[in-house]
This record gives sequence, structure tokens and C-alpha cells, in this order.
Amino acid sequence: MALSLKSILYNLPEVRRPTEKKLSFNVKLKWTLIILAAFFVLANIDLYGLSTNSLGNLEFLQVILASQFGTIMSLGIGPIVTSSIILQLLVGSGILGIDTKTEEGKRYFQGLQKIGVIFFIVFESVIYVAMGGLQASPALAWGAQILIFQLILGGLAVMFMDEVVQKWGFGSGVSLFIVAGVAWSLFNGLFQFIDAAGANCLADFSGTPCVGNVLVIIQSVINGAPRDALSAIAAIIATALIFFGVVWAQALKVEIPLSYERIRGYSVKWPLAFFYSSVIPVILVAALAANIQLFGNLLQNWLGHPTILGEFIDGRPISGLSFWIGSTNIVEAVIRGSFQTSFIWQTLIHVLFYMAFAALFAMFWVKTSGMDEASQAKNILSSGLQIPGFRKDRQSWVALPSGSWVQSQTS
Repeated sequence: MALSLKSILYNLPEVRRPTEKKLSFNVKLKWTLIILAAFFVLANIDLYGLSTNSLGNLEFLQVILASQFGTIMSLGIGPIVTSSIILQLLVGSGILGIDTKTEEGKRYFQGLQKIGVIFFIVFESVIYVAMGGLQASPALAWGAQILIFQLILGGLAVMFMDEVVQKWGFGSGVSLFIVAGVAWSLFNGLFQFIDAAGANCLADFSGTPCVGNVLVIIQSVINGAPRDALSAIAAIIATALIFFGVVWAQALKVEIPLSYERIRGYSVKWPLAFFYSSVIPVILVAALAANIQLFGNLLQNWLGHPTILGEFIDGRPISGLSFWIGSTNIVEAVIRGSFQTSFIWQTLIHVLFYMAFAALFAMFWVKTSGMDEASQAKNILSSGLQIPGFRKDRQSWVALPSGSWVQSQTS
């Protein structure tokens, strides 16, 4: 059974790796731009036969899942992230005994992850249609099946595009798609002049409310609406501060002084990121919260009443689990005079939820991706480096809470 399972996992369709050991910058840039262009093209192809899109108001989920509900990209990176979350929890907790530090273990882990991605592509496609999130036109024969087929094709396209970026481009497709979605959302948030109803505020600047914050500021000054202008300015300032803060934090490094074992007088510094696991755990937590909100909305549409996952109005949770782990723009609520005491408790629960699960996913991510202290020690030892004044013995290396490591002092 084990042999047959491995034979299946090792023979799944995949993107061929490049024969060159190191691809040139131009080749990586070319494939990254091709996949990025394909992502935006697919995100603008509407599903054939779609009559009702009940998920269109979930803008936040679309950014987190790099999706565009109602198009070929409706699933986005949801299946990939969901499979990764479950598999990391199983491996990290010891339920699945996979040693991801070996090549065999990595290959087995990646095969299981791909099987999980394919399963969630099919599962989420069926759920989206069966629960009424995406409804087919009654006049179309086999409408539901056609929608599901299109969603599956889109999910498989995202899976293979992610592989292309991993093997031929920069980073991973998941990160690329999220960045693309966030960048597009930021651009729309600043300069969007067409609202959800299709009205163009530039055609009637004094009457039709604008959506983009830059245009909102100009319109508010003309119409004498200080609260709208202040709310838009606060959103722009907060976004800029968070952006520059994250860029600065990601650039922080902890440099460990090392010397060559056989060449005296030469030394190097081994850089380790201060925020060791980067933003991957936060993305996983955000995807988990997004899936809870998404399925809560689908369940409400399907059952006709709210569930423990939350009650939704126009795609926004107003109660239940989705509300308490979600967030509310407190600054805007204060400016507009709509602040409620429940927002404080919601913010506290939201922060605790993200902190707890981000720490959990960070621990599992470091172990399953080969970034733990033992792997770092092995890499340094194999490079012929050591910390001056310390024994060259991997068993004497001690892990620090930050994910870094030190050696015990030579006696």
C-alpha cells in the first residue's frame, strides 16, 4: 500500500525543472511576468453561465485568497493554502511522521500537498456552486456542472502557475498572486472612480460619491465634507505607515560572525532574518480566517439562516465567530461617530487569534521548510565555517527562542 501510494505521489503531473543549475535573472523575470500577466487575464474572464454571484461583496477575502469571485480565478490560492495548513499541522504535531529534512521526505511531503490541493480544488468548486455562492443560469442545461468544471480548471491553472514561478521565476506563485492582489487593491483604493453600481464619479463629480481615497479627498474638499476627507486621509496615512514599517522590519538581520576552519584570518557574517519566518505564518492565519468567513457566508446562503460561524449582511459578518476573529476600522468608526464598545473586544480577540495561530504556524513552518536550528547548523558546518572560540560540534549547538542558534563555549 505504501509503495503504491508513493508511486502515485511521485508520478503526479508537474512542471519540469530547469536543466540549468542556476537560472539567469532575465529568465526568471520573463517567467514571473508571464505568470503575472496570466493571473490578471484569468481574473478578468467571467464564468460562463453564471447568473448570481453571492460572494461579490467579500472584497477582503478576495485580497487574502488572491481570487476574483465570479471569474475563472474564483478559487484563487485557497486550495493551496488550505492544503498547506492541514499538512503542516499533521506533520508538526507528529501525526504524520515525515522527515522533511531529507530529499525523500521533501518529495513525499510535496506529493501529499499536491494531492491535498487537487482535493480542495474539487471540494471547494462543488461547495461554491452547491451552497449557492455561485449560481448557474436556470436556462443553461447542466449549468451547475459547467460552473464546477470551469472552477476546477481555474484551480488547476493556479496550482501549475505556482509551480512555474517556484521553479522558473522568483519566489513562489502564492506570494506573487497575493502581492498582485494587494497592489491592485491598493491602486483601486486610491484611484477607483467607478462604484459597485457602475456609476462614474468623474462624470458627475459633485453628485456621485467617489470610491478611491485620493478622489474622495478632492471631492470632500469641494463639497465641504470634512469627515469623509479625514477618513480618507487616515486610511492613506495608516497604509503608508504599515507598508514602510513592514519593509523596514523585513530588512532587519541578525549577523553571526563566522571564521573559516582551514583559512586563518578570514571571516564572514552569516545573516539571519530578525523576523525569521517572515510573513508566511500571518498569510496562513489570514487564509484560515478567510475560509471561516467564506464558509460561514455560504452556509447562511444555503440554510437560509445564520450559524455559529456568523451572521452576514452584504458579505460582512455582524455576529458569530467570523465577526469576533475579524476586524473593524476603528479609526474610521471614531471619525464618523459610529464607534461601539464591542469593537474593542473584537480587536482584542482578533489580535490574540492572529498571535496564537501565527506563532503555531511559524513553529511548524520552520520545521517543515528546513529552516530550524539543526538545518542551519548543518549548512554552516558543511560550508567549513565555525564560530571563533567555539567547538565545531553540531551536538553542542543550542537553539535560541528566536530560531537562531549558538554553540557552547569551549572549556
